[in-house]
Amino acid sequence: MPETILIVEDEPSLQETLAYNLKKQGYIVESAGDGRIALEIGRRLKPDLILLDIMLPGLNGVDVCKTLRREGFNSPIIMLTARDDEIDRVVGLEIGADDYVTKPFSMRELIARVKAQLRRTDSIREELEKLSNRALLENAGQAEPSQDTLKFDDLIVNRTRREVTLNGTALALKPQEYDLLVFFAEHRGQMLSREFVLERVWGWDYIGDSRTVDVHVRWLRQKVEKDPGNPTRIVTVRGGGYRFEG
Repeated sequence: MPETILIVEDEPSLQETLAYNLKKQGYIVESAGDGRIALEIGRRLKPDLILLDIMLPGLNGVDVCKTLRREGFNSPIIMLTARDDEIDRVVGLEIGADDYVTKPFSMRELIARVKAQLRRTDSIREELEKLSNRALLENAGQAEPSQDTLKFDDLIVNRTRREVTLNGTALALKPQEYDLLVFFAEHRGQMLSREFVLERVWGWDYIGDSRTVDVHVRWLRQKVEKDPGNPTRIVTVRGGGYRFEG
């Protein structure tokens, strides 16, 4: 079934252009030009991806994104910003956006980013299905016990259930936070450059920069470190990247 994309853009000509080009790619498209209306549609429709302008009437894109994430919306959100301003980009990532595109942008670039995010979502869904099937087989006694549990003192990563617990409490990790933590855990003690992490966790076709890695590391530290300001699990290697100590 074709994926559904919600376009949230208050400039009519751009909204129509985006809708036209995405429909040509085979997507089902819904549109909104107001933040409050976008929130209502997002809650009802639960689209596979949202293209979300930052500057909107009624409710700005930042508040729309924050509200949806707080309510458990996990599909990709790509922010559209009018300025090539680092503040815009960082704010977008901080509130839970998966990517950002600066206006003016080429339609080819935008569609490439949309496809990359949707491929990533499909990959995660397939992985979850495989893990679920494996768990069912194990529970039925038709497979060997899983070796997919990584333990680091009070931090436990269960890859079969795609679950992370700290002191026995399940952590609410977004898909990319989980993937990043697993990647770090699988490379314990190794210095990993930001570029290497970006390529392996986000994918070679991800169109973004290493700042994305820094933002997600900061999120992870807030959830897995006793003192996020002085991390002992995910440490920074000066001039290099990061190293997971466990």
